[in-house]
Order: sequence, then structure tokens, then C-alpha cells
Amino acid sequence: MPARPALLADARTSGSYIDEDEFFGPQASRRDELPDPGAVLQSLTHCVVEVMAGARDLEQLARWVTDDVYRSLSMRVVLANRSRRAKGVAPQRPVFRIGRVICTEPADGVVEAVVMVHQPHRARAVAIRLEGLDQRWRASAITVL
Repeated sequence: MPARPALLADARTSGSYIDEDEFFGPQASRRDELPDPGAVLQSLTHCVVEVMAGARDLEQLARWVTDDVYRSLSMRVVLANRSRRAKGVAPQRPVFRIGRVICTEPADGVVEAVVMVHQPHRARAVAIRLEGLDQRWRASAITVL
């Protein structure tokens, strides 16, 4: 058995080893392997608005977003919670409806969209970039405007 670690070390120094992420990490999917993004965009927007309002736990979005998006949403949630606490306002389920969804596909397996969110006294836009990974959509960017 002592020969195996030496072989592995030789393979790594020679550059001929296999990159584990290439085969075992998330795999990009082509557009024809993915479902219609419209439903995902609407559901994800709905959840993001509720997370920002404090009515939904951010953990529920974890499997639909990349790690970077999760971290940025987490920071926004912390700031929103501090703001509510400073004002003495309790988290409430927001009243809104999803409006128009504008989609473009700049590359195969990539969708960029703007989803309008209409609330009683304001309208917001949520920009989302979806990428096909492992035959499902994952958000690689979300911006609430």
C-alpha cells in the first residue's frame, strides 16, 4: 500500500491528475435539459420578497441559489431585521402580486430576467440570473431594486 500515496503525489506534480470538480462538482446543463424558467422566476421572486420582509426563513431558498447569492441575501436580511427592530416593527407577511416577467437568454442554459413586484404603495423590480446546473435552475445573481 505505500506505493499508492507516491503515485498520487507524482500525478499531482506532473499535472496529469483528475480535477474532482470537473466530474463531481455541479455540471452545467443545456437549455433543452431544463424546465421552463417562468415558474421558477415567479416562485423565487415571491420567496425573496417574503425573506426580505422577515416572513420566510432564508434557509428555504438555499437549494435554489448559489453560495454567493445566499451570502448576499443573508447580509440584506440582517440589515432588514436591524431596521425593523430599530423602528419597533414586527415582521409581517407582505401584500404584493407578481407582475410582468421579462426574460432573455444570453447563453445556452442561462436566463436573465426582471420580475416586477407590485405592492400597495410601491412597485419593485427583482433582477435574477438563472443558470442551469445539474438539470435544474439555480440563481447565480439576485438584486432587489
